[in-house]
Amino acid sequence: MESQSNDGEDGVKHSAIVASHYNKIEELGLAARKKSNIYFMRNFNNWIKSCVIEKYAALVKGRTPLGSPFRVLDMCCGKGGDLIKWSNSNVTHLICTDIAQVSLEQCESRFNKMYHQRKPKVEYFAADATLQQLRTKYHDPSLKLHLVSCQFAFHYSFESFKQADCMMKNAAECLDEGFYFIGTIPDANELMKRQRRAMSDTFGNDIYRIQFLCDTDNPPLFGAKYNFQLDEVVDCPEFLVHFPTLEKLALKHGLRLVEKKRFDEVFDEHRSRKQGLLETMQALETYPPSPYGRGNADDQSKKPEQYKHAEEYGRQMSTQHQFRVGTLSEQEWEAATLYLFFAFQKMKTSYDSNGRPVYS
Repeated sequence: MESQSNDGEDGVKHSAIVASHYNKIEELGLAARKKSNIYFMRNFNNWIKSCVIEKYAALVKGRTPLGSPFRVLDMCCGKGGDLIKWSNSNVTHLICTDIAQVSLEQCESRFNKMYHQRKPKVEYFAADATLQQLRTKYHDPSLKLHLVSCQFAFHYSFESFKQADCMMKNAAECLDEGFYFIGTIPDANELMKRQRRAMSDTFGNDIYRIQFLCDTDNPPLFGAKYNFQLDEVVDCPEFLVHFPTLEKLALKHGLRLVEKKRFDEVFDEHRSRKQGLLETMQALETYPPSPYGRGNADDQSKKPEQYKHAEEYGRQMSTQHQFRVGTLSEQEWEAATLYLFFAFQKMKTSYDSNGRPVYS
């Protein structure tokens, strides 16, 4: 199917809008973040990323001899929100790239403050992964990677087939056989389900708002545009990712789907084993609030009805003691469950008589 947008000029234009948006977001610090209405949701999303990155880093190590290099591409790395995760995974060579130059500079600054010894080898460069070949910018273009991560960004490429194909090629072409491409994107099925439930092309709550700018009765495979607004963090155009099309595109570049889960399913998979990390990262809000203020953000103006589910849980508990539970407000949970996680594995590669790759 044809994309609604021009593969050339429109792609550059939207890329510039996205880059400008993220370049303008200031690094406000923890005190300011705690006042945000999505403080706990952001921590929750970060916990999700921690769980899946740890899982796939462990799979990488299980496939390589002890002491082997561990090379990672953090595609669309932003300000470096996953640097600690890469540190915890003992990555030895990290490539950080993003479309937003200012974000990349903040990433480099954060890295330099984090590491004092045992620094991994690291590369930084600004590039549009939907329009440019990344490997030509590596210090060593023949480098083989063990893990490629693209968090909350791959959907921008679905503006056109050309851009999505370019980004998938960037994810796949340097991956060594048997290793992984992981990422998080909005769940197009969930977005369309909510649009139909709302019977409007604009829907959301006090935290997030989506306005569809395409034909929602028959959205195209590429260029299905909507505007996404999330509190004060995101306000820019995005594109639906038709997941069967994503799978076909991945197969074209030798990647086979191994896992696809909504964030609520990822939470169910990891919450028991990662209970301590949930608490350490403040990925859930304590309800009712602790009288000592621990585990809650300051100055948040959330309404009691946002915690009806927690109250109901408390009523079901067979105890006379005051209950206390970790939760998200209903509005934060609605926003968090817009997303899904995916993982692809690079297949074995051979070449036909014309030199074209054949994957198996």
